[in-house]
Amino acid sequence: MKILTNPITKQLRANSVRNQISEDMNMMPVVKLFGGGACTWLLSELDDNGIAFGLCDLGFGTPELGYVSMEELEAIRFPPFGLPIERDRHWEPSQTLAQYADDARLNGRIAA
Repeated sequence: MKILTNPITKQLRANSVRNQISEDMNMMPVVKLFGGGACTWLLSELDDNGIAFGLCDLGFGTPELGYVSMEELEAIRFPPFGLPIERDRHWEPSQTLAQYADDARLNGRIAA
């Protein structure tokens, strides 16, 4: 499965351009990615260099807002079977990225 479809990529890039103008922290995430059992990413933006912005949780109890390389995410394979990161095809955002971040800090993980 392709991690980011063309419509998702288009929305992420549009959000990146919009945020450069307004610095809107109340943006809705566009896509949820997961892998390795405990890793979750809620992404809201993607720049022209393939760097995404969103809420990142690597399963250590310290989710944080930050930047991540899509090239690096696509290259990850989780042991023992070499499974890649996947997109949650059925996920729909119900709150802003800032709200997800606040909840994740309280819970020590992304609950989306």
